[in-house]
Amino acid sequence: MEMELPELKFDGEGLIPAIVQDHENGEVLMLAYMDREALRRTLSSGRTWFWSRSRREYWCKGETSGHRQYVRRIRYDCDGDALLVEVLQVGPACHTGKRSCFFNEIRGARTDLSPESQ
Repeated sequence: MEMELPELKFDGEGLIPAIVQDHENGEVLMLAYMDREALRRTLSSGRTWFWSRSRREYWCKGETSGHRQYVRRIRYDCDGDALLVEVLQVGPACHTGKRSCFFNEIRGARTDLSPESQ
């Protein structure tokens, strides 16, 4: 299978944000960063690979925890500066043991508007 590599925009450090989403239900699981090599590894292996900005090394999701991600589809946004990686998630995606990394909420945002109220 030949890999399609679109024109993507990596930042000054050579990274692009990768939003990881559950392929079956659309839940946003996590956000991580890829460089060209991490993307290449992801495309060729079918597992998610990322660049750790803190450890300065590559990591394959689930290698130590067993909570693996199996790639189902990779899309990119209209500007080519963000990836959406749809996965089959095995176990929790978050290092805290929660299903998703997005379990904290900022309270107090105005949420009562609708198109009809404008």
